[in-house]
Amino acid sequence: MSTVRVRFAPSPTGRLHVGNARAALVNWLFARRAGGVFVLRFDDTDAERSRPEFVEAIREDLRWLGLTWDEEAFQSARADRHAEIVGRLTAEGRLYACYETSEELEYKRRRQRAMGRPPIYDRAGLSLSDDERARLEAEGRRPHWRLRLDHEDIRWDDLVRGPCHYDSAHLSDPVLVREDGTLLYTLPSVVDDIDMGITHVVRGEDHVVNTAVQIQLCRLLGGEPPAYAHLSLLTDAGGEGLSKRLGSLSLADLRADGLEPMAVNALLARLGTSDDIAPASNLASLVDGFDLSHFGRATPKFDPADLARLNARLLHAMPYETAQPRLRALRADGGAAFWEAIRGNLDRLADAGEWHAVAFGDIVPRARAAEDAGFLGTALEALPEEPWDGATWGAWTGALKAATGRKGKGLFMPLRLALTGLDHGPELAALLPLIGRSRAAGRLERAAAAAGSSRDHTKSV
Repeated sequence: MSTVRVRFAPSPTGRLHVGNARAALVNWLFARRAGGVFVLRFDDTDAERSRPEFVEAIREDLRWLGLTWDEEAFQSARADRHAEIVGRLTAEGRLYACYETSEELEYKRRRQRAMGRPPIYDRAGLSLSDDERARLEAEGRRPHWRLRLDHEDIRWDDLVRGPCHYDSAHLSDPVLVREDGTLLYTLPSVVDDIDMGITHVVRGEDHVVNTAVQIQLCRLLGGEPPAYAHLSLLTDAGGEGLSKRLGSLSLADLRADGLEPMAVNALLARLGTSDDIAPASNLASLVDGFDLSHFGRATPKFDPADLARLNARLLHAMPYETAQPRLRALRADGGAAFWEAIRGNLDRLADAGEWHAVAFGDIVPRARAAEDAGFLGTALEALPEEPWDGATWGAWTGALKAATGRKGKGLFMPLRLALTGLDHGPELAALLPLIGRSRAAGRLERAAAAAGSSRDHTKSV
């Protein structure tokens, strides 16, 4: 068998969004699972909108996901090859000139629909005489060029959708060359797929109709069509298309929001499959479990809330050795015991900075109510001597319960507010030894004083 070769072919006209990322990831996983080649090909033939900064942004986004590429190419660098094919198809009579304006074409389509006919181009351009073409060009019209399709039943076995076929007699001859001489997507894509030896094209189902044309064009050019797999398009949680929301679903925005790239990968790799969506610590584990046949035709829903939950689960299971370099960069590395204490409370890794300040920094203790002043004073007096360990919290609170009669929230919440300044967080049994006796005593003292001041103020009023 020949080596599997796939391509991810973004247009560098903007940042990658989750739909692009899913296509890139599925292609990458398919290639790596087969021991094949992943080609990054920039479809940059739109000179007006393509930008070098977007080329670099796309590279940055792929690197963030961990998707390396084996080859890189630019369609714009192959303009001479594309022009050669245009010349060949024109000489063979497969490309023909058409002079209708967009308004005239729309009028034809409306007329056909009114008569109950499909809005297919009538091939009027084929019947123009040389004199008629000369007259139209004398009027200032410039032709666009269409591919004359052979009317046949075009079939392929889609790796996701199963057997597919289109009768090309029901398709309009596609425009391959615009009036200004620039090329539409179809011709460069097919030519480059042939020349680059692409064996599989994995993309969204919005390209299904294009596939019939591309298969015929590939064969006209003497190529062997690749295998095709068309993935169902993502929708939002409510089933609406993502197109209107893609601005807020760019990889750059997800990265800025502090999400883990492997959370993004783990979700996108399984959306649209029957496989369970679960945290994955690395791409290798996704490669091992990848199977293109698991993708179905049901519409997958991309819900940012699912991504957030997956992100948290990934952090909760992350070993300290993996987190340590990044914690150090955040200036939040409190050691393995600190990580074990806090990781179960993280939604984003950056949240570790808040808990680092709680464990080792200077916080503002809080007192819940004036009546807690005496209790906090008693807690300070009962504070055990060091060394402290995981049993210290239980011993201390047990003694306080016996001395004060407090229990449940009335016992634990004043201590949490005083020691952390927050009403939620990691288990204090793990956090207390990190805070240490000196910091704990200072916080209890300040919290008791704050509660006492509140009580005195209430009495004076």
